[in-house]
Amino acid sequence: MSDLNAYISKRRAKDAAFDEGFDEGYSAFKIGVLLRQVREESGITQAEMAKRLHTQKSAISRIENHAEDIRLSTLKKFASALGRSFEVSIR
Repeated sequence: MSDLNAYISKRRAKDAAFDEGFDEGYSAFKIGVLLRQVREESGITQAEMAKRLHTQKSAISRIENHAEDIRLSTLKKFASALGRSFEVSIR
């Protein structure tokens, strides 16, 4: 187990406030990280991505750093602007 996973496990066990809503928050964080990774792998800056989506660079930063309330339509546009497809899976 990585140091981060060990820390999270210990903190969740000891801190009810930290544990409450953790899974939801962590999922949003992972979405933002994934979007940033795909953008960077494509060699696109936040400024270029903003141009492609007809928005401001700050909006791209918010999407990548605070994806907790992102719309599916925005995810689809983001992927399309990178020449990628978007897929949702429920497990």
